[in-house]
Amino acid sequence: MLPNRVNILGINVSAIDMAQAIAMVNGWIATREKSYVCVTPAHAVMDAYRDPQLRRVFNASGMTTPDGMAIVWLLKLRGYRSVTRVYGPDLMLGVCRDGVARGYRHFLYGGGEGVANALGTELRARLDGLRIVGRYTPPFRDLTDAEDRMVLETINATSPDVVWVGLSSPKQERWMAAHLGKVQAPVMIGVGAAFDFLSGRMRQAPLWMQRGGLEWLFRLMSEPKRLWPRYRQYPAFVFLAMLQLLGLRRFDG
Repeated sequence: MLPNRVNILGINVSAIDMAQAIAMVNGWIATREKSYVCVTPAHAVMDAYRDPQLRRVFNASGMTTPDGMAIVWLLKLRGYRSVTRVYGPDLMLGVCRDGVARGYRHFLYGGGEGVANALGTELRARLDGLRIVGRYTPPFRDLTDAEDRMVLETINATSPDVVWVGLSSPKQERWMAAHLGKVQAPVMIGVGAAFDFLSGRMRQAPLWMQRGGLEWLFRLMSEPKRLWPRYRQYPAFVFLAMLQLLGLRRFDG
């Protein structure tokens, strides 16, 4: 049974927990049904709220997970008490761990120079028997048509079950939507900074900050210049979410 999708500022977020998210990925791989997963914190909701085309990308996903604690709390206030945070790095580890016995083949697409290689090494060290069949780090620009065809050929030649996409949001969501049906893997999962966190390139926030909804503050202090434009949207998110929660404003999803 598919989980409910709950409208948050027009983005239909899956009311789900980690076990359900992993089970859905396993189901797509078993049936070879092609889909993509958007791992969605509040700043991604705000980006999609302001951009109708991006909103359609999120709402066409097979699963749009509650990545940030603000999203989790809103879903709980809407009556979905069993929802938990489905955080990109944890989802990646969970699917990889669950897939070792199933023989899943993983492709790593994204990250900065050397990050995908470091991530592959780290994941294999954690999970004995993990099958990483390919890696590709795209340049920090739009690909030409010829380069895009080469990337598709490279990915499809390895016959992966899961393509992990680490391009940051919203670039990774647009990429997955544009390549649905062209990438022959059953599942593409956009996990953004999970590439940097799990490779050891960047530190994750302490668990108490993650659980308290303060991971954004930790990341802002780590990269203020790059992340300030993202997190300055949060007061507007809280205001709009409260209007929706109180029934004072509707958002088309």
